[in-house]
Amino acid sequence: MTLMPPTGSLILADAPFSAEQESWLAGFIAGIAAAESRQSAAAGTPPVTATVDVLFGTQTGTAESLAGEAAAGARARGLGANVTALDDITPERLAAMSHLLVVTSTYGEGEMPDNAGLFWEALQAEGAPRLEGLRYAVLGLGDRGYDDFCQAAKVIDTHLEQLGAVRLLDRVDCDVDFEEPAAAWTAAVVDRLAAETGVPAANTAPAAAAAPAGAPAGRSPWNRRNPYPSRLAVNRLLSSPDSAKEIRHYEFDLGDSGITYTAGDALAVTPVNDDALVGLLLTHLGASGEEDIDGRPLAEVLRTGREIRTPSKELVADLVERAPSSELAAVVAHGDRSDLDSWLWGRDVLDLLRDAGSAAPGAGELLPFLRPLQARQYSISSSPLAHPDRVHLTVASIRYTAGNRRYEGVASTHLADRVGEGTSAGVHLQPNAAFGIPADDGVPMIMIGPGTGIAPFRGFLHERAARGASGDNWLFFGDQHRKTDFVYEDELTLLRERGVLTRLDLAFSRDQAEKIYVQTRMRERSRELYGWLEEGAHVYVCGDASRMAKDVEAALLGVIAEQRGRGDEDAAGYLADLRRAKRYVRDVY
Repeated sequence: MTLMPPTGSLILADAPFSAEQESWLAGFIAGIAAAESRQSAAAGTPPVTATVDVLFGTQTGTAESLAGEAAAGARARGLGANVTALDDITPERLAAMSHLLVVTSTYGEGEMPDNAGLFWEALQAEGAPRLEGLRYAVLGLGDRGYDDFCQAAKVIDTHLEQLGAVRLLDRVDCDVDFEEPAAAWTAAVVDRLAAETGVPAANTAPAAAAAPAGAPAGRSPWNRRNPYPSRLAVNRLLSSPDSAKEIRHYEFDLGDSGITYTAGDALAVTPVNDDALVGLLLTHLGASGEEDIDGRPLAEVLRTGREIRTPSKELVADLVERAPSSELAAVVAHGDRSDLDSWLWGRDVLDLLRDAGSAAPGAGELLPFLRPLQARQYSISSSPLAHPDRVHLTVASIRYTAGNRRYEGVASTHLADRVGEGTSAGVHLQPNAAFGIPADDGVPMIMIGPGTGIAPFRGFLHERAARGASGDNWLFFGDQHRKTDFVYEDELTLLRERGVLTRLDLAFSRDQAEKIYVQTRMRERSRELYGWLEEGAHVYVCGDASRMAKDVEAALLGVIAEQRGRGDEDAAGYLADLRRAKRYVRDVY
């Protein structure tokens, strides 16, 4: 860097300054600051007086969006704001911060989301820096249906305090209806930050109303509470009729919605409960369905407003108290969480009411224990470059029989059976900035997605084909049987012939006596797989979080350890470096 003083001689940034040069430099910088202040005033934006760091941990993008809104609210009040993923922050950077906001979801059973695990490890590590100079606040996102509700936010909040940081506000933990508490937290924390840093009182709308950082001026009006009625253009069976599974391909018309998406994003579908299940529930409750519930018929509330497929924790607890001699109460009395999970698996609200017998609550008492009906998110399986006016989904319809009852998934069978081609379903986009193809078209990609986990990778491949990307692409895909479950076989064959799909490794688990999975193929291709990693490949995993994703990560660690020959600790460090570099990312559920 060079600066030219009035005398015309050259000043080098790493050379000592004379008194005259220092005086000129101070005046030069002050002039820039004054000019920026005048520009800010002219634009109606207050000059920056302090900076807040907003860190997010996210699995689906919601926490990142809320972090952007908090940052935008801070900027609107004259504060500087940086928005960063938790894993991108080192202990040294954390120790240098003065004001910190953390917005994080919780993944699985109380785990950190994928882009927060490294941060949490560093925060707990021996020798983590003291944070007495830090003022902070934490917003948690979660689902009270899980035992470890907002656990990631809770432990981060507690540990920051243990390291000496001081809370700006008490932590707020948001349930699935997060909009209002999150907006209130954002407004309150921005007001507190402004007061502490001497920013004048706000004369504008609440900070929470600001658009996320980087969001277009006309942010889409379509969201969870206001879904876009999208016409279903295609509903096609992908799996064979002889398959044990039912996997379908859907195409939604974006019409005049203004929705724009990126390969790797998700589409949230607002479901409607099955009329048959609603009818059975009403019959059991002895209700006609016409009963008035805040101006709406009870039947309509159960169809469109409440979760009746998955019982809430609150309902379980209430029924155990009401019916202590029930089968459910006996399972709970054992005190084994895994036993309770096994007993509850597949059962719905009607099953639990029947188990409680005459002690079960009536309709009026039951409703408070039924959680709001939630939209279901599905990984988008198309590319906007190939299909700008439509969003494709790849969805497995959930259907099974237990005892004398037939059970069906809420959203998957809503799409399959109750939304016909040409009719509409409510949808909204769920961006996922962390799960996208490399900006550099020459970078190799390794994609691991069995079953419907193939969805985003179909979109990735179409995107790379449309961009004419030169980078190699390797897909690991599998399911039960090649004959009945090889979805998108024709497309993948064509992509291979065109050179877009460089390698395709298949694992059909039940086509031979010994079960073969995608992780089996990974181990078999150990040398080549590690070679791709060394060449800078990005690794993507999509699918079941409870088993597949864990097995794939174990296989990946095994491959790295075997090829490097330096032990498990070295392999774990290598994988951590891939995470930090955003070269190992997952879209798991």
